[in-house]
Amino acid sequence: MSDTFSELPTMPVKEIWDSVVARVVQSELVTMAIVELAPNSVVPAHHHVNEQLGFVITGSLRFTVDGETRERGPGETWRILADVPHEVEVGSEGAVVAEVYSPVREDWAALADTAARTPVWPAR
Repeated sequence: MSDTFSELPTMPVKEIWDSVVARVVQSELVTMAIVELAPNSVVPAHHHVNEQLGFVITGSLRFTVDGETRERGPGETWRILADVPHEVEVGSEGAVVAEVYSPVREDWAALADTAARTPVWPAR
């Protein structure tokens, strides 16, 4: 079986932060992730060498990127250049986001898979 196609419910889950999990698709140059963030969770301020693009699928969050803060909801996006500090506060309903990173997230690839669970999105 190839790695060309997959379905979210069958993909391994990686715990990225406390209360933040992701299903990750990785190629040679890019990482894509569907990330689930628990209600009222926080991704602390951090930065990385990867550029990051994303959008909200469900829920809401407050994104602070290089000191600029914006509320983000379904269909709203962000762009974070390499090594720019950013942090997230998740709304009371939690959130599901899609993100793309370049170069690949080698740090995420090294994370152990956690127990599989039914994705929040898409609803089955």
